[in-house]
Parts: sequence; C-alpha cells; structure tokens
Amino acid sequence: MSNLAQQFEQQQTGGALTQASSSREMEEVKGQIFMAKQFPRNTFQSEQRILDACKRPDLAGQAVYSYPRGGQKVEGPSIRLAEVLAQNWGNLSFGVEEVEQREGESVAKAFCWDLETNVRQVKTFTVKHSRKAKGKLQKLDDPRDIYELVANNGARRLRNCILGIIPGDIVDKALAECNNTLSGNSQGPLKDRIGNALSAFKDKHRVTQEQIETHFGYNVAAFTERDYLDLIQIFNSLRDGMSKPEDWFGKKNAADKPKDDKPSSPLAADMKKEKDKPKQDKEVKDDVSVNDLDPSKLPLD
Repeated sequence: MSNLAQQFEQQQTGGALTQASSSREMEEVKGQIFMAKQFPRNTFQSEQRILDACKRPDLAGQAVYSYPRGGQKVEGPSIRLAEVLAQNWGNLSFGVEEVEQREGESVAKAFCWDLETNVRQVKTFTVKHSRKAKGKLQKLDDPRDIYELVANNGARRLRNCILGIIPGDIVDKALAECNNTLSGNSQGPLKDRIGNALSAFKDKHRVTQEQIETHFGYNVAAFTERDYLDLIQIFNSLRDGMSKPEDWFGKKNAADKPKDDKPSSPLAADMKKEKDKPKQDKEVKDDVSVNDLDPSKLPLD
C-alpha cells in the first residue's frame, strides 16, 4: 500500500509540474500576442531597417548563396540574411527546437510565427546521428557533434520558414541591396580580392584555380566584379552545406587520364609482340623488289 501511495504521489506531482509548465508557456504566448497587437509593425520602417542592414559589407558578403540544380545556377538568401529579415520585420517568433532524441536520431522542428497575422510556418524533420566522412558513414556519439548536426539541418528549414512569412518583394529588395553593397563598397583591388578567394577555396575545400577557371570557362585574369560575387556565393553555399565541391567543379575521373600504351603484364607484352609480328613480315615482304632478286639463285626448269 505504501508503494502504491508513493507512485500515486509521483504521478500527481509529475502531472502538476507538466500542467504548470504548459500554463507558463501559454501565458508567454498570450503576452507575445498582446504586445504584438499593442505595438503593430510599421511596414515602411521595417523595410527601411532591412535595407539599412543590407548596406553593411560583412552582412552583404554572407547574404547570398548559390548552388547548381538541373544544369542551372540557383541563387537565394542565406540563413544569415533570413535572420536579419526576421529581426527587422518585427513581431515574429522563430527558432529551431529538438522535439525528441531517440537512439541514433533526433526529431526537431523549425518554425516561424507572425504574431500579428497569426500566420505560421512549421517544418518537422528527422536527423540521423551519422555523418559521411571519406566515403564511409560515421556514427556520432559526442553530444556536441549531435547538437551541431541538428543545428545545421535546422538552419536550412528555419530559412525556408522565415522566407515563407516575409513578403517576397522585401526579400528581393534586400538581395539587390546586398549586391549593390558588394559592388560599390569593395575593400581593395579586385585582383587582390580574387586572390584571397582562390586561397580560401584551396585551404577550406581543396578546390584549385584550374577547377575554378574550368567552371567559369575563362582565366581568372578576366574575372569581373560579377564573377567575384558568384565566387563568394559558391563559397557561402559550400560553407552552409547547401552543395558540395563536386557539384560545382566536378571530380577527376580515371577515364579522363591519358591511356598508357605500355603493356600491363609480361603475358600482354608477349601477345602484343605476336600480334605485331605478321604485320612486320608483311612489311618486309612488300619492301622486296624485283631488282633485288639474284638470277643465279633462281630455280631452273
């Protein structure tokens, strides 16, 4: 009876804690909605704050990424720009939450909620606790590695949720302002900036200058400001995990290597020698002329 009474008390205590937690979360949501209704956003001021933020060179350099799809280049705002859009648009609740962590995988959700209009975007996804390294699937046991893996996967879903709430014309204006910032407020000569970008590609992703020139179709000496911006977008795409180096620059194929005429084994060498022997005899025979015959050695009838 004492054990039953103890279990009942634990159930009652757990239920009370759960109910108190739910009530606290509900009151927080009500407070956010109340503040959003009391202080609604001014769309013109929000737009101006976003454009002013896009004039910062550091943000503009990380604002746009690009990746190949179907033989074409796809561009879009990065997670960094999406966060700036949400912060300056105002009255938005957004983030990534880990709902459940099971053996070998985590269930998480990314969300963005407009507290004024009650429009909500939610992306629920599952992340396996594994990472592909050197062609093999490596299982992750360190909690820090698992957290970083979930956060990286959640960042892309969060970006999509935010872009589903912010009006599309505001996003387009922000992208245009970032490109203008990079084009007009560049630090240093273009040649030096391209050299630094080539060094970053080689150090971070092992991409050589020849691979970059092959991708663009011409020498780096002919690169313009637009090509430099494209190079930055590719680098941001690789850094954020949106694409891989082989998606842009391909990889060396063994079939592309020049063929070696040398035989691979002694048996192959003997077969090649026997194959070429009749051809050599025929060539010698064809080279013999009538004038080379000795009449004294001809057979008599």
